[in-house]
Amino acid sequence: MNKSLLLLSLFILAKCLLQFWAVHPGFELHRDEFLHLDQADHLAWGYLSVPPFTSWVSVIIRALGNSEFWVRFFPAFFGVLTLIVVWDLVKRLGGGLFARSLATICLLCSALIRLNILYQPNSFDILAWTLVFYTLIRFVQSQEKKWLYFLALSFALGILNKYSIGFLALGLLPALLISKRELLREKHLYGAAALAFILILPNLIWQTQNDIPFLTHMRLLSKYQLVNNSRAGFLSEQALFFYPSLWVWVLGLLSLLFSSKNRMYRWIAWTVIFTLALFTFFQAKGYYAIGLYPVLIGIGAIQWESWMKSGWKKQFRPALLVLPPVLFFPAFGLIHPFHAPEKLLTDPPAYSKLGLNRWEDGKEYPIPQDFADMLGWKELASLVDSAYQQMPKEGRILIICDNYGQAGAINFYSKTPGLQALTMNADYLFWFDLEEKVEHLILVWEKDEVITDRETGFFEEYREIGKITHPLAREKGTTVHFLRGAKVDINDILKEEVSEEKKVWRGN
Repeated sequence: MNKSLLLLSLFILAKCLLQFWAVHPGFELHRDEFLHLDQADHLAWGYLSVPPFTSWVSVIIRALGNSEFWVRFFPAFFGVLTLIVVWDLVKRLGGGLFARSLATICLLCSALIRLNILYQPNSFDILAWTLVFYTLIRFVQSQEKKWLYFLALSFALGILNKYSIGFLALGLLPALLISKRELLREKHLYGAAALAFILILPNLIWQTQNDIPFLTHMRLLSKYQLVNNSRAGFLSEQALFFYPSLWVWVLGLLSLLFSSKNRMYRWIAWTVIFTLALFTFFQAKGYYAIGLYPVLIGIGAIQWESWMKSGWKKQFRPALLVLPPVLFFPAFGLIHPFHAPEKLLTDPPAYSKLGLNRWEDGKEYPIPQDFADMLGWKELASLVDSAYQQMPKEGRILIICDNYGQAGAINFYSKTPGLQALTMNADYLFWFDLEEKVEHLILVWEKDEVITDRETGFFEEYREIGKITHPLAREKGTTVHFLRGAKVDINDILKEEVSEEKKVWRGN
């Protein structure tokens, strides 16, 4: 094994260890992960909030045993692939072992660790953005037409994973007009665009057939989440995501803009600038732009290697390699669910110093929202199992929850074979089968919702089974209600409610 391969292998091992070290065993899966996992049972060319790619990965997770290990494996795996692409990119751009090592260490000591612990579209999204830059750089270097088609494949998979990569395309087009206009005269670029269109066409057809739910999702996102974001906040977060390597990626951006040596790659800098401008204008979440930075880090690492290649400056190379970990690891326990939940109760880290305990509603809480979304789910599933076991053996039992996190967590952690929870929220709304008569209900309601005499009057027996009690769980107070023996036609009531909710999602 040569030195380069050995080093890369060690970095891959370090990445894997960091990913699993970052999550304390006391934390469960995140609420968003459950939705993606349940999509494996309802394969389609699109969903209300996401394209289909993650559901395909969920099918693989199911085949492998559907355990927490495999759920956490795939985002870590996509993170490893991102490292490998950047390693090779730096090599193709003329970087030596030092530049490759520096770029990889910078990626290891960054927000990518936190991003890669969650099974969401974000991890593959970063890989897809990096591949778009990689394939286009390879074409610029070699003029081999195949790289344009690999570019099309990278972009198409990115779109089928997360629509936000469309902002990269919008940023790339004016960048090419400014500094790489000759590329726009390449006929194979349009052949590649046609290939990308064909690959994403099934999702476009699905969107059209389902009243373009993407637009409804964006409307709801803007109304309830992005409204609490600020443009200044978005820009400040860009520095935080890769703060241990700020001195690397900023140099990479500046060298692209002003160094004559990098003139043929100046379109990368303009792409970054235009894409960031678009995200800033739309008050996007800060992490949407993370995919811009791996290539900047790679180019910045090459520039530092060039500066430190000879004389007395070469002696400082080891210090540069050590600097990102020195800056990163003191904050490791703040950025990741690293500490036991019990410790967070008695001795919480100073999350507020980094603004991490501000949730999407704009309010401050004891721990970051992502951490709170990883607690209380097993307790909920146990309560629902208890309610299910107390139900009569005869008659259909329907479990209805307030949100997709509750429904998905019950489906994942329940010990009752065949149990399935649903909700009139997100994609679950379209998975209801109300043809078979419903005799009994288990309702999972958030803490602020009170069951009324109207609901209990529809059934022969009502009981409250219990509540989520974990003090740090976002779902603390969520209550499980037991309703046995329907005295009215519950199906008609549910069909009407489902129909009304569908109208909301369709923008009617």
